[in-house]
Amino acid sequence: MTTFLLLHGGGMGGWTWKYVREILEAKGHKVYTPTFTGFGEREHLIGRNVGNATHVRDIVNVFQYEDLRDVVLVAHSYAGTVAPGVIAEVGDRIASIIYLDAIVPRSGERIASLMGYVPEDQLAALDAMLEAGEGPVGSGVHEMQRAAAKDHPHLMDPAREKWLLDNLSDQPMKATACVIPVGAETINRPVDYIAAAVTVMTAMHDRARELGWTIHDHPGDHALLVGDPEGTTDLILKISGAGVLA
Repeated sequence: MTTFLLLHGGGMGGWTWKYVREILEAKGHKVYTPTFTGFGEREHLIGRNVGNATHVRDIVNVFQYEDLRDVVLVAHSYAGTVAPGVIAEVGDRIASIIYLDAIVPRSGERIASLMGYVPEDQLAALDAMLEAGEGPVGSGVHEMQRAAAKDHPHLMDPAREKWLLDNLSDQPMKATACVIPVGAETINRPVDYIAAAVTVMTAMHDRARELGWTIHDHPGDHALLVGDPEGTTDLILKISGAGVLA
């Protein structure tokens, strides 16, 4: 049995791992799918002060209170900005690290500027506003994803895409605007990166290569964990060495 800790992407929640989790558990593995503060079933906790530090603490606390060790840590999308901070604190409890088409931040960067959505100076000003208790609480990422899907539907069954889109929730603006204090370049151990073929994360794939991470290609899109849970799970098992138990 292998213990997996699966971290979700922006606008999502632990629920987005539903299909992957079912497959892993059917094979005898232990799976944790926590939801970051302000997302999914915890969206009622969204606030102007909820950012990277909060989400790192969310996951470090899971390690502590569940007494997790020898964990395979899998970070999808937004979670790539949280994983380095978690690894810095509890890296001795992590057996292997997998980035699933995730953001690869450098220390000191902010999500919206590193992804090219908002100029750095504007984002810094917005972050200062949030620190003062003013400005927008949410970033509207869920609505942006729904709008994008109208023009570019996900590579999955329409009913499953509807399930995905219907369950999206907002993302704290602080998480989008704040400085990421611990970047991916601080991870001083092997990392495997699963790169989707159809994605906005192409520049992140290049960053992963620059860091010397091992790249594994997947023919799906950024929501591959929902669109192709079988293929995603097979890759995770192969990379982690967990194998097939049942």
